[in-house]
Amino acid sequence: MSTFDKREDAYENKFAHDEELQFKTLARAHKLLGLWAAEKLGKSGAAADAYAKDLVLNSVLGQVSSGVVEKILKDFSEAGVEQSEHQIGRHLEEFRAQAGDDYKKA
Repeated sequence: MSTFDKREDAYENKFAHDEELQFKTLARAHKLLGLWAAEKLGKSGAAADAYAKDLVLNSVLGQVSSGVVEKILKDFSEAGVEQSEHQIGRHLEEFRAQAGDDYKKA
C-alpha cells in the first residue's frame, strides 16, 4: 500500500468518524430538546422519555418533514404552551453545544 493510499484511507476513516460524531451529537441534542419540551408539556418519567425518543426516531427516519423545532412548536401550540420558534431553536442550539461537549469529553 502506497503512502497515497494510506493517506486516502486515513482521510476516509476520519470523514466517517466525523460524520458519525455529528450524527450522534445531533441525535443527543434532539433527545435533550425532547426532554425539555416534554417537561414544558407536563410529561415526566416514562412519558417524557417516550416523547424524546419518538422525536429523535422521527427526526432520524425523516418522518418529521417540517423539522424538530416545528414539531415541538405544533405540540406546544396544541397544549397551550407559550414558546416561540426562536426560543425553541435557541434551546436546540444550546443542547447541540452541550451534546458536542459531552462527546468531546468522552
